[in-house]
Amino acid sequence: MFLLAICLPAQGEDRPAFQTLRYNEDWTFLRDASQRADWLDPVKFVPLDGTNVYLSFGGEARLKYELYSEPVFNQQPADNNGFLLQRYLVHADLHATPYFRVFGQLQSSLEDFRDGGPRPTDRDDLDLHQAFADLCVPFSGSDELTLRAGRQEMAYGSQRLISVRESPNNRLAFDAVRVLARFGEWQADAWLGQPVEIDTGIFDDQRISGTTFWGGYLTGPVQFVPGLRADFYYLGLSRENAKFARGTANEVRHSLGTRLFGKHGALDWNFELVGQSGSFGDADILAWTAASDTGWTFADATTQPRVFLRADIASGDHGGSNLGTFNPLFPRGAYFNEAALIGPQNIMDLQPGVEFTLVKGLKLTTSCDFVWRESLDDGVYGVALNLQVPPGASQARYVGTFPSASLAWQAGRHLNLTLNYVTYLFGDFVKQSIPNQRNGSYVSAVATFRF
Repeated sequence: MFLLAICLPAQGEDRPAFQTLRYNEDWTFLRDASQRADWLDPVKFVPLDGTNVYLSFGGEARLKYELYSEPVFNQQPADNNGFLLQRYLVHADLHATPYFRVFGQLQSSLEDFRDGGPRPTDRDDLDLHQAFADLCVPFSGSDELTLRAGRQEMAYGSQRLISVRESPNNRLAFDAVRVLARFGEWQADAWLGQPVEIDTGIFDDQRISGTTFWGGYLTGPVQFVPGLRADFYYLGLSRENAKFARGTANEVRHSLGTRLFGKHGALDWNFELVGQSGSFGDADILAWTAASDTGWTFADATTQPRVFLRADIASGDHGGSNLGTFNPLFPRGAYFNEAALIGPQNIMDLQPGVEFTLVKGLKLTTSCDFVWRESLDDGVYGVALNLQVPPGASQARYVGTFPSASLAWQAGRHLNLTLNYVTYLFGDFVKQSIPNQRNGSYVSAVATFRF
């Protein structure tokens, strides 16, 4: 699960967190020169005209080594020695007045040493990843309305349905028009846009004209329940030539959902329910999902372990007059684990685990995911809704067992180091559908520098 931190003015050695959406960062506290304690603070707030016009620069360099010991789902050849991914992001944020700002970001993503060449999300030599303008209309207090237009990242909730796609080498952006409203402790957003495709050349990315995405999202606290917050949303999607196990057709899908999340004492929770309707060619759509992440933290223990259970179910197609396969829209790239072998379509899974804070800044997370098919008439899909294992060759339900471990070290303010390990132990459905499929393991090592 991804958490979006809230930037607050810092004192002394406390600094604002680098956020998932870099355009949400606020560095105006650096107007006070006495607050400039970091060696890169001079580029985070560059005054141009008094205090109302300023620039802020930021960026990221990420190196990621990946190795799959065995090819999966008939994807050949195997990468016996692994491969290297590089991602570079740099942005500039110009605030011309308190009411107008322009944000721009470049992205370069490279791949080396992978047998068979880059995957669709691995390479984009250089492109304009974000470029948008904001017009802000303030009201009383902190209430405001912002009109935003241009190329931009979007992320909502736990990024189960709308994500920046952090784990893959290329992050996801949309060409969109948005209205962002804040009133009290509540936020309401609405948008209309199209996702941006990845083209491997220089400044050649363009929006996917056959896909349109629109919706509205409301989030805020539920005052009468301690620690409870809630999201309510509607998401609309239109895709040309959408592919599912039953065939290919134009898809129009409407998603209504809610997320209840929060923390009270040692208990934390994150529950999400989504229902989907619409049309797939001449057929109707009737799909759904329920996802949960419940944890208990032993704060008085030395390593402050958090024991958790994640449980998900997403509908599959049962072969009737309605298409039943759930569409996760634009989910995070590593949905269940960093190996990213399967997505949240036609699945039931239970994932118990525990997180340990070994020392300050060093966290170990271990879990084991058990996955079944929800419908025996549907197959197993990837995160991008690509059909990985088609139905028909097996009536088995069990997909596999996926133990995993992740060790993350925040080695100072700017540098993060992460090691990931996943074992894939396939069940009868995969083994009977792909007789030559062997079990294997995934390893990745990631170094990320941000400023």
